[in-house]
Amino acid sequence: MTFVTPALLAGAALIAVPIVLHLIMRQKPKRLEFPALRFVAQRHETNQRRMRLRHLLLLLLRAGAIALLALALARPTLRWAGAMGSQEAPVAAVLVFDAAPRMQYRAENRTRLEAAAEFGLWLLGQLPANSEIGVLDTRLGPSAFEVDLGSARDRVRRLEAVAHSQPLTVVVEEALRLLAESDLASREVYVFTDLSRATWPDDEAARLRDRLAEVPGAAVYLIDVGVEQPSNYSLGELQLSAQVLSNRGTLAVETSLSRIGGAGEAGERTVELILFDGDGNEQRRSQQTVGLEAGQSERVEFRVGGLEVGTHQGEVRIAGQDALAEDDARYLTVEVQPPWRILVAAPEPADAFALYLTEALAPGVFRKRGQARFECDVTSLDQLPGRPLDDYAAVCLLDPGPLEPATWKRLADFASEGRGVAVFLGRNAAAVDSFNDAQAQAILPGPLLRQARRPDGDVYLAPADYQHPVTAAFRGQADAVPWTAFPVFRYWQLGDLAPGASVVAPFSDGAPALVERPVGDGRAVTLTTPVSDRPHRNPWNLLPVGEAWPFLILTNELAAYLVGSSEEQFNYTAGQTAALRLDPAQRRPRYTLSTPRGLKLPVTPDLDRNVLLVSATDEPGNFRAQAGGREGFDRGFSVNLDPRQTELRRIDEEHLRRLFGAFPFELARRRTELEGKQREARVGRELFTPLLLVLIIVLGAEHLVSNRFYKA
Repeated sequence: MTFVTPALLAGAALIAVPIVLHLIMRQKPKRLEFPALRFVAQRHETNQRRMRLRHLLLLLLRAGAIALLALALARPTLRWAGAMGSQEAPVAAVLVFDAAPRMQYRAENRTRLEAAAEFGLWLLGQLPANSEIGVLDTRLGPSAFEVDLGSARDRVRRLEAVAHSQPLTVVVEEALRLLAESDLASREVYVFTDLSRATWPDDEAARLRDRLAEVPGAAVYLIDVGVEQPSNYSLGELQLSAQVLSNRGTLAVETSLSRIGGAGEAGERTVELILFDGDGNEQRRSQQTVGLEAGQSERVEFRVGGLEVGTHQGEVRIAGQDALAEDDARYLTVEVQPPWRILVAAPEPADAFALYLTEALAPGVFRKRGQARFECDVTSLDQLPGRPLDDYAAVCLLDPGPLEPATWKRLADFASEGRGVAVFLGRNAAAVDSFNDAQAQAILPGPLLRQARRPDGDVYLAPADYQHPVTAAFRGQADAVPWTAFPVFRYWQLGDLAPGASVVAPFSDGAPALVERPVGDGRAVTLTTPVSDRPHRNPWNLLPVGEAWPFLILTNELAAYLVGSSEEQFNYTAGQTAALRLDPAQRRPRYTLSTPRGLKLPVTPDLDRNVLLVSATDEPGNFRAQAGGREGFDRGFSVNLDPRQTELRRIDEEHLRRLFGAFPFELARRRTELEGKQREARVGRELFTPLLLVLIIVLGAEHLVSNRFYKA
């Protein structure tokens, strides 16, 4: 125990005053003449004992009151580990600011980040002189103590929201690492947060607790600058039907509209799809009005057709304004190309063998309307060696027989240039030696062993997961795909797969069904059972017949993967590195990047890989890369916030305590609340208030006892 004003303890000497008064004012016995002296003597002895007890009790109460008053005025303080005994001693303090986009939520005419900065500037003025001060935010750049108080204040004033914000658990770890470098006895971390649930991930909790254990005596203060019941409308992540599509196709754009807060209030919002023309002018292509109650969410879908060849950019946005504008818009970029040409080579009669595949890729009704995504040319396998391939994006071999080594090499060279080859093995591959020679094995994923027969029809296509681009379209409806309705009666078994080859989808018995392998800059995909057998002619499978919508999706996604459209990416999350492919024939040494804010930045391409890499994607919106004027290179990409960056759902104090474990932290919402917690942590707990309460009780007891005694 220590005392703030130990000199006032000398007041305890005033205890002598009631002692002296009691000695002076002590009542003396009076002499009385009474015949019955025996009874007087007994009464005298009883009164003497009672008076002695009463005087002793009053003496103790009065002396105790004076002692308590002197003790309280001296302000004794209980100290424990970590308390430094003085509020004036310098501290090592790190201020951590949550700078996620959700901190732009506006309430009482200021954002949460502005409220945090205002609180932080006040706190800097309260820190003791000669303190070491660090300022971090969730951008998480290099950390160090500031040169002086002025630079710390300037750092706080320049705080800005960051699109790719790190979790606070990660930044607090960095703050603790910085504190460990200080030699000062007292170490403090101040975290300014809106207590969003998303910024305190559970999977980071264990590492945070380990770091806290490495800095003993550190005090952590969580300063809540959020709104306890936020109200907001927000858009979810955009889902595009394709990022590269044919000018004959239709673009489907899907997202969700969600509402938080505003319970008991009916609300409607209009969601718009905006596309920009070549001059950057807005074109409203569609809109929907949605009514939501608090806590509800509803899907919103737009479909757009008739897009011209080229890069198209736009946004989906909520009309009007609310407290958080950062989640009211989502941006998109798509590339529109002419239909991809695919060469289908099949046995004679080629058109009959190719019917199922060509109708799946380019249905007749779509061809008549000019809406087919792919253009399929059919040729016989015998004519394939003399067929020019330069105009095609992919080649499909249907149930091929033995091919000349030169034909296999030609296909391998075709794929290595960045294009695709698909092989659908069937009964005509009986001469396995031809398929197992070196030239054929440059395309195939492995040697052919034997035909596996499953006459009972208990084998079917069974994708193990839906992460590959070919199977990703089934991801949202994986449980609803009736693969068992399309039995496979016969397929080719493969030997050891070639280096780099991988199984895209197996059969239900575990054997490889769809296998891919890289070939130079392109790819080759092999299906170990055909897609050309008629169901009444001893078929190897029933994949293309019946209610064959899984076959339609599978073949279209396979074709898109072969031509490379599924690998092109034009939509990124903030913080990712964007990559735009360059035409090797039209490479330029320098490109100009236009940012959403209208800045023009020079970008140097990676000419070795024919790609333009852009790492400055910390700003949501539409970017455009150009070179060579109007007829030159002109492509773009879009950057969106991760929906977690704008999540306003708050974490409760109980969850926070589970996150921090046994380590104590303090949660404050007001300045006075923080001051009290600071004083307690730095100096200890003062006993002034409880001592005053005891003093009042003692004085009350003295008053009651003295009144009763003197009355008697």
